[in-house]
Amino acid sequence: MPTSRLAAPLVALAAPLLLYGGALLSQYGFGLHPCEMCYWQRWPHQAAIILAALALILRGNDRAMRALTWLAALSIAVSGAIGIFHAGVEYGFWEGLTTCATGAGTAVSLDSIMGTMPPLIRCDTAQWTLFGISLAGYNAIFSFGAALLVLTLLRRGTTSAG
Repeated sequence: MPTSRLAAPLVALAAPLLLYGGALLSQYGFGLHPCEMCYWQRWPHQAAIILAALALILRGNDRAMRALTWLAALSIAVSGAIGIFHAGVEYGFWEGLTTCATGAGTAVSLDSIMGTMPPLIRCDTAQWTLFGISLAGYNAIFSFGAALLVLTLLRRGTTSAG
């Protein structure tokens, strides 16, 4: 069936669009400015959006569509992995890789902080939590769930088509 064949690339497009859209809404709608690691989590979602859109554009070529959809799922999972790392930094499980997470080794003047747009946001402090889970944690949960769903739909597409 053509519709079931397109389920995986459609989910691979919709999931990162919703997650990236949620990040932008939290930033511009609710004033939760992203830290450096927040931006890191956005890049794989942007890649997944492009890959899934290409998969849908190339839906006439089943092999290309499936490969691009698989790469989109991988990109979504990479964002989830970065989210786990970021959440671990926020919860104090480990130290982050950036100075925004540790503040160590940087001499920052008050003028440079005041002139920064957007404001300097530390990576080791969650700006918002729900049930003790930060936005980075929710990104990890939803990203891994979406990637697993896309891969499951791809697998089902293989068994039902072949």
